[in-house]
Amino acid sequence: MNTNILVIGGTGKTGRRVVEQLKNKGIESRIGARSAATGFDWNDKSTWEKTLEGIERMYVTYYPDLAVPGAKEAVESLTYLAKELGVKKMVLLSGKGEAEAEACEAIVANSGLDYTIVRASWFNQNWSESFFLDSILSGDVALPMSDILIPFVDANDIAEVASEVLMNDNYNGQIVEVTGPELITFKDVVSTIGLATHKKFNFHEITLEQYLDGMRKAQIPADVVWLIEYLFSNVLTNPNNQLISTDIEKVLGRKAKTFTEYAVETAKTGVWN
Repeated sequence: MNTNILVIGGTGKTGRRVVEQLKNKGIESRIGARSAATGFDWNDKSTWEKTLEGIERMYVTYYPDLAVPGAKEAVESLTYLAKELGVKKMVLLSGKGEAEAEACEAIVANSGLDYTIVRASWFNQNWSESFFLDSILSGDVALPMSDILIPFVDANDIAEVASEVLMNDNYNGQIVEVTGPELITFKDVVSTIGLATHKKFNFHEITLEQYLDGMRKAQIPADVVWLIEYLFSNVLTNPNNQLISTDIEKVLGRKAKTFTEYAVETAKTGVWN
């Protein structure tokens, strides 16, 4: 396939949706992922050059998160290589309220490439495609910090914004903050999913240490446990994370999706049955 658009993480939560959004615009993209034809692997630099060959614009997500040790160095190496190989523009998915992610943003911003940063709040899809799904399926949800307000954002909204800013140079040099239109707590989330699925969930308030112990007992990989601890202790408690942005509306000309809209749509897929 001849294409000059690359989506790194093109099989992930936002990446596969960006691929879909670009397809809707009539644009075929190259997928950068271990399972894709490119065989792109963040941990194997020998796969990078082939993936970036002939690319002019790229959307980049780092798995599992820009906050994890080693992410900054990887993003730095990839950005330098992209510039060397003639990439013109990079859109980086970043995390709201993460100091480590902001260090990665600075690398891209100072690289000399055209760029846009898409800085996102926590995803709605964490409840249907990621680490909170198992507790929803069990009917017993035990979480720490259940009263903290979070502007959960929909991955489809993120992808629509990302595909727009990737192809539209009016957003060059900008940070676009993507959040949902409301602040909600974990308790609100669980009751909203309950209403959408017509199910009753038991919610238990636990400490962060109890939550992490539970993850370790379930043999969740250590780097994921580290990330969850970091996100709960550093990111959720950051006051900047409790600010709602209207950037989705500015870019797309429509309001961001509410958590209720997401829950109703997702309940119809049967993923919570």
